[in-house]
Amino acid sequence: MEPIRILLVGNGGREHALAWKLSQSPRVELIIAVPGNGGTSTCPKVTNIDSVKADHYPGLVALAQSHSINLVIPGPEAPLVDGIEGYFRAAGIRCYGPSKLAARMEGSKTFSKDFMKKYNIPTAAYENFSHYDSARKYIDTVDHNVVIKASGLAAGKGVIIPASKEEAQQALKDIMLDREFGAAGDEIVIEEFLEGDELSILSFSDGYTIRSLPPAQDHKRIFDGDRGPNTGGMGCYAPTNIANQKLIEEIERTILQPTIDGMRRDRVPFVGTLFTGLMITKGGPKCLEYNVRFGDPETQTLLPLMSEDTDLAEIMIACTEGWLDAVSIKIESKCSATVVVAAGGYPGSYAKGNPIEVGNPPFETNMFHAGTVVKEGNLLTSGGRVIAAQSTADTLEDAVKKAYLGVDSIKFDNMFYRKDIAHRAFEADAATREALTYASAGVNIDVGNEFVERIKKAVASTRRLGADAEIGGFGGEVDLDTAGYINSPVMVGAIDGVGTKLMIAQAMKKHDTVGIDLVAMNVNDLQLNLENAAAFVEGVAAACIDANCALVGGETAEMPGMYQRDDYDAAGAAIGVMTRELRLPQKNLMVEGDLLIGLASNGVHSNGFSLVRRVLDREGLSYTDPAPWDNSTTTGLSLLTPTRIYVRSLLKVTNKGLIKGLSHITGGGLTENIPRMLPSHLAAEVDVTKWQLPGVFKWLKQAGNITSVEMGRTFNTGIGMVAVVNNANVEQVITELEGSGETVSVIGRLVHRSMDDGCILLNLESWD
Repeated sequence: MEPIRILLVGNGGREHALAWKLSQSPRVELIIAVPGNGGTSTCPKVTNIDSVKADHYPGLVALAQSHSINLVIPGPEAPLVDGIEGYFRAAGIRCYGPSKLAARMEGSKTFSKDFMKKYNIPTAAYENFSHYDSARKYIDTVDHNVVIKASGLAAGKGVIIPASKEEAQQALKDIMLDREFGAAGDEIVIEEFLEGDELSILSFSDGYTIRSLPPAQDHKRIFDGDRGPNTGGMGCYAPTNIANQKLIEEIERTILQPTIDGMRRDRVPFVGTLFTGLMITKGGPKCLEYNVRFGDPETQTLLPLMSEDTDLAEIMIACTEGWLDAVSIKIESKCSATVVVAAGGYPGSYAKGNPIEVGNPPFETNMFHAGTVVKEGNLLTSGGRVIAAQSTADTLEDAVKKAYLGVDSIKFDNMFYRKDIAHRAFEADAATREALTYASAGVNIDVGNEFVERIKKAVASTRRLGADAEIGGFGGEVDLDTAGYINSPVMVGAIDGVGTKLMIAQAMKKHDTVGIDLVAMNVNDLQLNLENAAAFVEGVAAACIDANCALVGGETAEMPGMYQRDDYDAAGAAIGVMTRELRLPQKNLMVEGDLLIGLASNGVHSNGFSLVRRVLDREGLSYTDPAPWDNSTTTGLSLLTPTRIYVRSLLKVTNKGLIKGLSHITGGGLTENIPRMLPSHLAAEVDVTKWQLPGVFKWLKQAGNITSVEMGRTFNTGIGMVAVVNNANVEQVITELEGSGETVSVIGRLVHRSMDDGCILLNLESWD
């Protein structure tokens, strides 16, 4: 067989990926990239040439003839829509790509939509417009959401999804009057907005046979959560978890094969790569659009899934010569993920010419260059989408993690990338993943409650004058006056510990914050080796100052065999005094309609860490990894944020008699802690939409597939203290607490308790 000599037209990430895969073919002896980029220049067998412009087709033909080129591969859509295939066909040189007529499938959205209608290919309802006034009037008449598409080529950015009629009208003006996309917007398509999951399928075709690569899902919007303007694509993953074999067969039967057959019947057979954008709706798959070339970044994602012995060059020649059915395409049973790194400001204006440093990527990770150029031996930025890190692994989770490790090895000024590539796959997986609970992490709240009920009788048997010997509240009281010490105050004591948060402190070798936690867990309820121990006590002392209390004693004990290496445990006791008239809770004064005020927490505080650690372990997240909810710090340091101490703030309102009850939200969350301050005939009705669920809890819920009910009975969910306040005092209480630096929300009210539930959480679905 003759050696293959290739002319590759283009300079993006797609072209680098094509050069990378084509260079692996034993039949390929030369690849000329016009103009190529900083990545193609590093591929074996590849030479970049920029002496001929990529859109000067006669010049490209002459270049190909001078280098005995026998296969031309146009990467971008523009040359194909211009008719580059015809220039090389006339010169007797194979060109992998559709003819100018066939390329109208991408070059004209109106043409492709009419084609779908003609051949009964399922798609969204639509109308074509070439006059602004007609389009404007049409928008006013429809009662469904729409998508507005510039009919011509717009570099992947010509699709607008307005959220309102006002946005739709503005988009029409931008495209048709202000010519945001130039001539591409002279004609537009307005179509029905379809809901569902988007898929992209890349298929090889010789005009008769199709061979498809695994379905992929890209990320068009610039910002996390699929927000912001459209881009050429900020990342991609494959295969998708929604495209099972049955669905793929349906897509091939109802969309892909009818497309190839229809084009042949129209006497414009499609040869090359057909990129089909799909929406998987409740009514089945529907075609969104066609592209007539490899996608970007789909190409970077999919080509690494092809087996090493699958020859891409041979597949392309088979398509140009009509024998694709004789070719075997093998796909590795792995997952692939790509993260695109862009220049800051993209898709708007951005800087060029910034130096780039690219370190050694992890195993099975590729760096596919896009907007890069080598000048005087230096690698510089030259485009909006600069470079992409792509990884393969046995699982999608591992592929994504490796891709982000690859991103860590890229350095240039003002670089930007999305942090949530493949988030839709992980959100879909959550529905089938084990829903973690506090009990599954080894802490059973119900068993704990049963234990308290069981020992209440034994505790009550120790009752004596001045001490009622009741448990279940937040502290214990000794009334010294009743005990015989005339005119003495009431003493209040609380004993608590820090729990398994200590294990994170050990792992991070940071012990001062858990000292603060120890004080907070005790004083809020009132209203090691030598170096570690010293840091811990220093944290305790700092917290005592914050809480306006004295550190008056302590006990340490070495217990060989009990604790290993640097392990330690900590418990504390806080003692305070109060006058009888300020005793809380004032259950006898609480009535229906009293309001519940929530004071914001600093984070997870000191409870729920058995479940937190279980989630981290399942996600494979290290304490030294960037926190998924806060990239400005590590996971461990974020979790070690100390428990907020509310004492000084609360004393300003409790000493004025403005509070009827206080509940410190610790282990058991809102559900278990608020009822501890209430009389038996009242319950708390809490509306969880009254405050924002902090990022750490959003991540824990999603990653652990934790139900909203479980979140409410395990974590503080952003509210560290709850107060019962008379309606008349609410404004004053909020003003004084905010003046002390607290973030305060009215989160609910007291209602009649008709069942056993002492706390009802409303609108829990808002956390889903």
